Amino acid sequence: MSFQAYLNSIKTKTGKSPADFRAIAEQKSFTQNGALKPNVKAGDIVKWLKDDFDLGHGHAMAIYALLKGVKNEVSD
Repeated sequence: MSFQAYLNSIKTKTGKSPADFRAIAEQKSFTQNGALKPNVKAGDIVKWLKDDFDLGHGHAMAIYALLKGVKNEVSD
């Protein structure tokens, strides 16, 4: 599955776009000024997304990669 396919699947399941997840991560203090805080680990993001959005591990890691800046979405 491509990265964009993961994001599309997440949007279908949750109704949230990558921009929505960025905003929620900022509200939850996982990020600051759009950047992942240094003390935030992948496990923190995965737990949040599993608990709040019932995402699986792979889909949660896609959001983590997005927040970390490793990957970018093609479109929201």
